[in-house]
Amino acid sequence: MKTDDRHMVIGFDAKRIVRNATGLGNYGRTLVNGIVKECGDEFRFRLYAPDKGRDNLRGMIDEDRRVEFVYPEDRIFRFERDLWRIKDIVRTLKHDGVKLYHGLSGELPIGLKSSGIHGIVTIHDLIFMRFPQYYNWLDAKIYAMKFRKTCKEAEQIIAISECTKRDIIEFGHVDPDKIKVIYQGCDDCFKQTVDDEKKHKVRLLYGLPKRYILNVGSIEERKNVMLAVEALKDIDEDVSLVIVGKHTTYTNKVLDYVEKNDLQQRVLIINGLPFEDLPAVYQMAETFVYPSRYEGFGIPIIEAINCGLPVVACTGSCLEEAGGEDCLYVSPDDVKGMAEALNASLKGTEGRDERIARSKEYVKRFENDDTVMEVIKEYRQLIR
Repeated sequence: MKTDDRHMVIGFDAKRIVRNATGLGNYGRTLVNGIVKECGDEFRFRLYAPDKGRDNLRGMIDEDRRVEFVYPEDRIFRFERDLWRIKDIVRTLKHDGVKLYHGLSGELPIGLKSSGIHGIVTIHDLIFMRFPQYYNWLDAKIYAMKFRKTCKEAEQIIAISECTKRDIIEFGHVDPDKIKVIYQGCDDCFKQTVDDEKKHKVRLLYGLPKRYILNVGSIEERKNVMLAVEALKDIDEDVSLVIVGKHTTYTNKVLDYVEKNDLQQRVLIINGLPFEDLPAVYQMAETFVYPSRYEGFGIPIIEAINCGLPVVACTGSCLEEAGGEDCLYVSPDDVKGMAEALNASLKGTEGRDERIARSKEYVKRFENDDTVMEVIKEYRQLIR
Protein backbone atom coordinates (compact mmCIF):
# COMPACT_ATOMS: atom_id res chain seq x y z
CA MET A 1 0.00 0.00 0.00
CA LYS A 2 1.29 3.42 -0.89
CA THR A 3 0.24 6.38 1.20
CA ASP A 4 0.66 10.08 0.77
CA ASP A 5 0.15 13.22 2.81
CA ARG A 6 -3.54 13.37 1.83
CA HIS A 7 -4.42 10.25 3.82
CA MET A 8 -3.92 9.69 7.53
CA VAL A 9 -2.76 6.16 8.31
CA ILE A 10 -4.38 4.29 11.21
CA GLY A 11 -2.92 1.06 12.51
CA PHE A 12 -4.69 -1.76 14.35
CA ASP A 13 -3.42 -4.62 16.48
CA ALA A 14 -4.86 -7.47 14.42
CA LYS A 15 -3.57 -10.52 16.33
CA ARG A 16 -7.02 -11.47 17.60
CA ILE A 17 -8.66 -10.58 14.29
CA VAL A 18 -6.74 -13.32 12.47
CA ARG A 19 -6.66 -15.89 15.31
CA ASN A 20 -9.79 -15.69 17.47
CA ALA A 21 -13.10 -16.95 16.07
CA THR A 22 -15.17 -15.41 18.87
CA GLY A 23 -14.86 -12.76 21.59
CA LEU A 24 -11.95 -10.40 20.93
CA GLY A 25 -11.77 -11.54 17.32
CA ASN A 26 -15.41 -10.68 16.64
CA TYR A 27 -14.97 -7.32 18.35
CA GLY A 28 -11.99 -6.41 16.17
CA ARG A 29 -13.46 -7.59 12.87
CA THR A 30 -16.83 -5.94 13.43
CA LEU A 31 -15.27 -2.66 14.53
CA VAL A 32 -12.65 -2.47 11.78
CA ASN A 33 -15.14 -3.28 9.03
CA GLY A 34 -17.49 -0.63 10.39
CA ILE A 35 -14.76 2.02 10.59
CA VAL A 36 -13.55 1.32 7.07
CA LYS A 37 -17.13 1.55 5.78
CA GLU A 38 -17.86 4.85 7.56
CA CYS A 39 -14.60 6.68 6.87
CA GLY A 40 -14.75 6.70 3.09
CA ASP A 41 -11.44 7.96 1.69
CA GLU A 42 -10.42 9.88 4.81
CA PHE A 43 -7.94 7.30 6.16
CA ARG A 44 -5.77 4.39 5.16
CA PHE A 45 -5.74 1.32 7.42
CA ARG A 46 -3.00 -1.16 8.28
CA LEU A 47 -3.71 -4.28 10.32
CA TYR A 48 -0.63 -5.57 12.14
CA ALA A 49 -0.51 -9.24 13.13
CA PRO A 50 2.39 -11.52 14.13
CA ASP A 51 1.32 -13.99 11.43
CA LYS A 52 -1.47 -14.57 8.90
CA GLY A 53 -3.49 -16.64 11.35
CA ARG A 54 -6.55 -18.39 9.95
CA ASP A 55 -7.56 -17.73 6.37
CA ASN A 56 -11.30 -17.76 7.08
CA LEU A 57 -10.99 -15.19 9.88
CA ARG A 58 -8.65 -12.94 7.94
CA GLY A 59 -11.04 -13.17 5.01
CA MET A 60 -13.83 -11.63 7.13
CA ILE A 61 -12.08 -8.25 6.84
CA ASP A 62 -13.28 -6.34 3.79
CA GLU A 63 -9.93 -5.63 2.15
CA ASP A 64 -9.74 -2.94 -0.52
CA ARG A 65 -7.23 -0.31 -1.63
CA ARG A 66 -7.51 1.38 1.78
CA VAL A 67 -6.85 -1.75 3.86
CA GLU A 68 -3.73 -3.88 4.16
CA PHE A 69 -2.47 -6.59 6.53
CA VAL A 70 1.13 -6.31 7.70
CA TYR A 71 3.24 -9.15 9.15
CA PRO A 72 6.86 -9.35 10.40
CA GLU A 73 7.94 -11.59 7.53
CA ASP A 74 11.59 -11.45 8.60
CA ARG A 75 10.72 -12.99 12.01
CA ILE A 76 10.83 -16.77 11.77
CA PHE A 77 10.40 -17.94 15.34
CA ARG A 78 7.44 -17.31 17.59
CA PHE A 79 9.45 -15.46 20.26
CA GLU A 80 10.74 -13.10 17.54
CA ARG A 81 7.21 -12.35 16.38
CA ASP A 82 6.07 -11.87 19.99
CA LEU A 83 8.93 -9.43 20.61
CA TRP A 84 7.96 -7.56 17.45
CA ARG A 85 4.38 -7.14 18.64
CA ILE A 86 5.41 -6.12 22.17
CA LYS A 87 8.04 -3.55 21.22
CA ASP A 88 9.73 -3.68 17.80
CA ILE A 89 6.51 -2.98 15.94
CA VAL A 90 6.92 0.71 16.83
CA ARG A 91 9.70 1.02 14.25
CA THR A 92 7.43 -0.59 11.66
CA LEU A 93 4.60 1.82 12.52
CA LYS A 94 6.89 4.83 12.12
CA HIS A 95 8.22 3.52 8.81
CA ASP A 96 4.63 3.03 7.56
CA GLY A 97 3.62 6.57 8.51
CA VAL A 98 1.04 5.46 11.09
CA LYS A 99 -0.31 8.43 13.03
CA LEU A 100 -2.62 6.53 15.39
CA TYR A 101 -2.46 2.95 16.63
CA HIS A 102 -5.44 1.17 18.21
CA GLY A 103 -4.81 -1.80 20.48
CA LEU A 104 -8.05 -3.72 20.03
CA SER A 105 -7.41 -6.33 22.73
CA GLY A 106 -6.06 -4.49 25.76
CA GLU A 107 -2.42 -4.05 24.72
CA LEU A 108 -0.18 -1.34 23.27
CA PRO A 109 3.50 -1.76 22.34
CA ILE A 110 6.25 -0.40 24.56
CA GLY A 111 7.62 2.90 23.28
CA LEU A 112 4.55 3.93 21.33
CA LYS A 113 3.99 7.13 23.29
CA SER A 114 7.62 8.31 23.08
CA SER A 115 7.59 7.68 19.31
CA GLY A 116 4.97 10.39 18.80
CA ILE A 117 2.32 7.96 17.53
CA HIS A 118 -1.07 8.46 19.13
CA GLY A 119 -2.19 5.41 21.11
CA ILE A 120 -5.70 4.29 21.95
CA VAL A 121 -6.58 0.96 23.53
CA THR A 122 -9.78 -1.01 24.10
CA ILE A 123 -9.83 -2.83 27.43
CA HIS A 124 -12.49 -5.51 27.61
CA ASP A 125 -12.06 -6.76 31.17
CA LEU A 126 -9.60 -7.15 34.03
CA ILE A 127 -10.76 -10.56 35.18
CA PHE A 128 -7.11 -11.64 35.51
CA MET A 129 -6.82 -9.05 38.30
CA ARG A 130 -10.31 -9.28 39.76
CA PHE A 131 -10.29 -13.12 39.81
CA PRO A 132 -6.70 -14.29 39.29
CA GLN A 133 -7.66 -17.78 40.53
CA TYR A 134 -9.15 -18.47 37.10
CA TYR A 135 -5.72 -18.06 35.47
CA ASN A 136 -2.32 -19.66 35.59
CA TRP A 137 -0.35 -17.76 38.24
CA LEU A 138 2.37 -16.60 35.84
CA ASP A 139 -0.11 -15.64 33.10
CA ALA A 140 -2.07 -13.46 35.54
CA LYS A 141 1.15 -11.65 36.54
CA ILE A 142 2.14 -11.08 32.91
CA TYR A 143 -1.32 -9.80 31.96
CA ALA A 144 -1.29 -7.42 34.94
CA MET A 145 2.13 -6.08 33.96
CA LYS A 146 1.02 -5.54 30.36
CA PHE A 147 -2.12 -3.75 31.58
CA ARG A 148 -0.13 -1.27 33.69
CA LYS A 149 2.33 -0.58 30.87
CA THR A 150 -0.53 -0.14 28.40
CA CYS A 151 -2.21 2.44 30.65
CA LYS A 152 1.01 4.48 30.53
CA GLU A 153 1.35 4.21 26.75
CA ALA A 154 -2.29 5.09 25.98
CA GLU A 155 -3.53 8.61 25.43
CA GLN A 156 -7.09 7.34 25.51
CA ILE A 157 -8.67 4.18 26.89
CA ILE A 158 -11.93 2.68 25.65
CA ALA A 159 -13.76 0.54 28.20
CA ILE A 160 -16.53 -1.68 26.84
CA SER A 161 -18.71 -1.21 29.93
CA GLU A 162 -19.08 0.91 33.03
CA CYS A 163 -18.07 -2.21 34.98
CA THR A 164 -14.76 -2.40 33.12
CA LYS A 165 -14.20 1.33 33.58
CA ARG A 166 -14.56 0.93 37.34
CA ASP A 167 -12.02 -1.90 37.30
CA ILE A 168 -9.53 0.15 35.24
CA ILE A 169 -9.77 3.00 37.74
CA GLU A 170 -9.42 0.66 40.73
CA PHE A 171 -6.58 -1.56 39.49
CA GLY A 172 -4.76 0.90 37.22
CA HIS A 173 -5.26 4.11 39.22
CA VAL A 174 -6.18 5.78 35.93
CA ASP A 175 -7.75 9.23 35.71
CA PRO A 176 -11.45 8.67 34.88
CA ASP A 177 -11.26 11.44 32.27
CA LYS A 178 -8.85 9.29 30.28
CA ILE A 179 -11.43 6.50 29.96
CA LYS A 180 -14.36 6.54 27.54
CA VAL A 181 -17.08 3.90 27.75
CA ILE A 182 -18.00 2.73 24.25
CA TYR A 183 -20.10 -0.41 24.20
CA GLN A 184 -19.27 -3.32 21.97
CA GLY A 185 -21.28 -3.52 18.79
CA CYS A 186 -23.15 -6.63 17.69
CA ASP A 187 -22.79 -8.03 14.19
CA ASP A 188 -25.83 -7.19 12.07
CA CYS A 189 -26.26 -10.86 11.07
CA PHE A 190 -27.95 -11.54 14.42
CA LYS A 191 -30.74 -9.09 13.59
CA GLN A 192 -31.59 -10.82 10.33
CA THR A 193 -34.07 -13.70 10.32
CA VAL A 194 -32.50 -16.96 9.16
CA ASP A 195 -34.62 -18.74 6.55
CA ASP A 196 -36.21 -22.12 7.28
CA GLU A 197 -33.99 -23.98 4.83
CA LYS A 198 -30.82 -22.80 6.56
CA LYS A 199 -32.27 -23.64 9.97
CA HIS A 200 -33.18 -27.14 8.82
CA LYS A 201 -29.66 -27.77 7.50
CA VAL A 202 -28.06 -26.48 10.70
CA ARG A 203 -30.38 -28.57 12.89
CA LEU A 204 -29.49 -31.74 10.99
CA LEU A 205 -25.77 -30.93 10.82
CA TYR A 206 -25.36 -30.57 14.58
CA GLY A 207 -28.16 -32.86 15.74
CA LEU A 208 -29.95 -30.06 17.55
CA PRO A 209 -32.90 -31.13 19.71
CA LYS A 210 -36.42 -29.88 19.03
CA ARG A 211 -36.53 -27.77 22.19
CA TYR A 212 -33.41 -26.36 23.79
CA ILE A 213 -31.90 -23.72 26.01
CA LEU A 214 -28.73 -22.23 24.51
CA ASN A 215 -25.42 -21.17 26.02
CA VAL A 216 -22.59 -19.64 23.97
CA GLY A 217 -19.08 -18.95 25.24
CA SER A 218 -15.85 -20.67 26.22
CA ILE A 219 -16.62 -23.65 28.45
CA GLU A 220 -14.54 -22.62 31.45
CA GLU A 221 -15.02 -22.38 35.20
CA ARG A 222 -15.66 -18.64 35.27
CA LYS A 223 -18.42 -19.00 32.68
CA ASN A 224 -20.18 -21.30 35.15
CA VAL A 225 -22.31 -23.28 32.69
CA MET A 226 -22.55 -26.04 35.30
CA LEU A 227 -25.24 -23.96 37.01
CA ALA A 228 -27.50 -24.39 33.96
CA VAL A 229 -26.66 -28.09 33.71
CA GLU A 230 -27.60 -28.65 37.35
CA ALA A 231 -30.86 -26.74 36.85
CA LEU A 232 -32.02 -29.21 34.17
CA LYS A 233 -33.36 -31.62 36.81
CA ASP A 234 -36.13 -29.09 37.55
CA ILE A 235 -36.98 -28.35 33.91
CA ASP A 236 -39.28 -30.38 31.63
CA GLU A 237 -37.50 -33.44 30.28
CA ASP A 238 -38.27 -32.53 26.67
CA VAL A 239 -36.10 -29.40 27.02
CA SER A 240 -32.35 -29.84 26.42
CA LEU A 241 -29.30 -27.64 26.94
CA VAL A 242 -27.03 -26.85 23.97
CA ILE A 243 -23.60 -25.49 24.88
CA VAL A 244 -21.55 -23.87 22.11
CA GLY A 245 -17.97 -23.06 22.94
CA LYS A 246 -14.30 -23.88 23.12
CA HIS A 247 -13.44 -27.10 24.92
CA THR A 248 -11.35 -26.63 28.09
CA THR A 249 -10.47 -28.80 31.07
CA TYR A 250 -13.65 -27.50 32.74
CA THR A 251 -15.61 -29.18 29.95
CA ASN A 252 -14.54 -32.54 31.34
CA LYS A 253 -16.02 -31.58 34.71
CA VAL A 254 -19.31 -30.77 32.99
CA LEU A 255 -19.27 -34.04 31.05
CA ASP A 256 -18.58 -36.04 34.21
CA TYR A 257 -21.62 -34.48 35.88
CA VAL A 258 -23.75 -35.15 32.80
CA GLU A 259 -22.77 -38.83 32.79
CA LYS A 260 -23.22 -39.34 36.52
CA ASN A 261 -26.69 -37.77 36.42
CA ASP A 262 -27.83 -39.55 33.25
CA LEU A 263 -28.20 -36.32 31.25
CA GLN A 264 -26.45 -37.49 28.08
CA GLN A 265 -29.66 -37.17 26.06
CA ARG A 266 -30.32 -33.63 27.35
CA VAL A 267 -26.91 -31.91 27.07
CA LEU A 268 -25.25 -31.29 23.71
CA ILE A 269 -21.81 -29.65 23.51
CA ILE A 270 -20.66 -28.20 20.18
CA ASN A 271 -17.03 -27.15 19.65
CA GLY A 272 -15.80 -25.19 16.66
CA LEU A 273 -19.17 -23.95 15.39
CA PRO A 274 -18.60 -21.73 12.33
CA PHE A 275 -19.71 -18.15 12.82
CA GLU A 276 -22.04 -18.29 9.83
CA ASP A 277 -24.12 -21.03 11.53
CA LEU A 278 -24.40 -19.26 14.88
CA PRO A 279 -27.46 -17.05 14.11
CA ALA A 280 -29.47 -20.14 13.12
CA VAL A 281 -28.50 -21.93 16.34
CA TYR A 282 -29.61 -18.89 18.35
CA GLN A 283 -32.89 -18.46 16.51
CA MET A 284 -34.00 -22.08 16.96
CA ALA A 285 -33.49 -21.95 20.74
CA GLU A 286 -36.22 -21.10 23.25
CA THR A 287 -34.10 -19.32 25.82
CA PHE A 288 -30.53 -18.11 26.22
CA VAL A 289 -28.63 -18.70 29.45
CA TYR A 290 -25.43 -16.91 30.44
CA PRO A 291 -24.51 -17.88 34.02
CA SER A 292 -21.02 -16.31 34.03
CA ARG A 293 -19.62 -15.20 37.36
CA TYR A 294 -17.83 -12.21 35.84
CA GLU A 295 -17.65 -10.54 32.42
CA GLY A 296 -16.35 -7.33 30.94
CA PHE A 297 -19.58 -6.96 29.00
CA GLY A 298 -21.28 -10.12 27.69
CA ILE A 299 -21.83 -9.70 23.94
CA PRO A 300 -23.62 -13.10 23.60
CA ILE A 301 -26.49 -11.58 25.57
CA ILE A 302 -26.86 -8.86 22.92
CA GLU A 303 -26.65 -11.44 20.14
CA ALA A 304 -29.35 -13.55 21.79
CA ILE A 305 -31.72 -10.63 22.31
CA ASN A 306 -31.29 -9.52 18.72
CA CYS A 307 -32.19 -13.10 17.72
CA GLY A 308 -35.45 -12.80 19.66
CA LEU A 309 -34.58 -14.81 22.76
CA PRO A 310 -35.33 -14.13 26.42
CA VAL A 311 -32.16 -14.16 28.52
CA VAL A 312 -31.34 -15.60 31.93
CA ALA A 313 -28.01 -14.43 33.34
CA CYS A 314 -26.21 -14.02 36.66
CA THR A 315 -25.64 -11.12 39.00
CA GLY A 316 -22.23 -9.88 40.12
CA SER A 317 -20.65 -8.12 37.14
CA CYS A 318 -21.88 -6.21 34.10
CA LEU A 319 -24.53 -8.58 32.74
CA GLU A 320 -27.43 -6.42 33.95
CA GLU A 321 -25.77 -3.54 32.10
CA ALA A 322 -25.68 -5.61 28.91
CA GLY A 323 -29.16 -7.15 29.11
CA GLY A 324 -31.25 -4.50 30.82
CA GLU A 325 -33.98 -4.93 33.40
CA ASP A 326 -36.20 -7.23 31.32
CA CYS A 327 -33.78 -10.14 31.39
CA LEU A 328 -33.90 -12.43 34.42
CA TYR A 329 -30.93 -12.56 36.79
CA VAL A 330 -30.00 -15.01 39.53
CA SER A 331 -27.06 -15.56 41.86
CA PRO A 332 -24.27 -17.60 40.20
CA ASP A 333 -24.69 -20.31 42.87
CA ASP A 334 -28.51 -20.47 42.95
CA VAL A 335 -29.50 -23.68 41.17
CA LYS A 336 -33.16 -23.43 42.21
CA GLY A 337 -33.36 -19.79 41.12
CA MET A 338 -31.77 -20.66 37.78
CA ALA A 339 -34.33 -23.42 37.16
CA GLU A 340 -37.21 -21.10 38.03
CA ALA A 341 -35.90 -18.35 35.73
CA LEU A 342 -35.39 -20.77 32.84
CA ASN A 343 -38.86 -22.25 33.28
CA ALA A 344 -40.29 -18.72 33.23
CA SER A 345 -38.54 -18.06 29.91
CA LEU A 346 -39.70 -21.05 27.88
CA LYS A 347 -42.21 -20.64 25.07
CA GLY A 348 -45.76 -20.07 26.20
CA THR A 349 -44.90 -18.63 29.61
CA GLU A 350 -46.63 -15.47 30.79
CA GLY A 351 -44.87 -12.20 29.97
CA ARG A 352 -42.16 -13.83 27.85
CA ASP A 353 -42.98 -12.07 24.57
CA GLU A 354 -43.33 -8.70 26.29
CA ARG A 355 -39.92 -9.07 27.96
CA ILE A 356 -38.33 -9.96 24.63
CA ALA A 357 -39.82 -6.87 22.96
CA ARG A 358 -38.63 -4.54 25.73
CA SER A 359 -35.19 -6.13 25.69
CA LYS A 360 -34.91 -5.51 21.95
CA GLU A 361 -35.64 -1.84 22.55
CA TYR A 362 -33.02 -1.73 25.31
CA VAL A 363 -30.18 -3.20 23.23
CA LYS A 364 -30.62 -0.63 20.46
CA ARG A 365 -28.13 1.44 22.48
CA PHE A 366 -25.51 -1.08 21.39
CA GLU A 367 -26.06 -0.62 17.66
CA ASN A 368 -22.82 -1.20 15.77
CA ASP A 369 -23.12 2.04 13.77
CA ASP A 370 -23.25 4.06 16.99
CA THR A 371 -20.21 2.23 18.36
CA VAL A 372 -18.25 2.84 15.18
CA MET A 373 -19.01 6.56 15.11
CA GLU A 374 -18.04 6.94 18.77
CA VAL A 375 -14.67 5.32 18.08
CA ILE A 376 -14.06 7.43 14.97
CA LYS A 377 -14.85 10.51 17.05
CA GLU A 378 -12.10 9.51 19.50
CA TYR A 379 -9.65 9.06 16.61
CA ARG A 380 -10.36 12.51 15.23
CA GLN A 381 -9.98 14.15 18.62
CA LEU A 382 -6.55 12.57 19.10
CA ILE A 383 -5.14 13.39 15.66
CA ARG A 384 -6.72 16.76 15.01
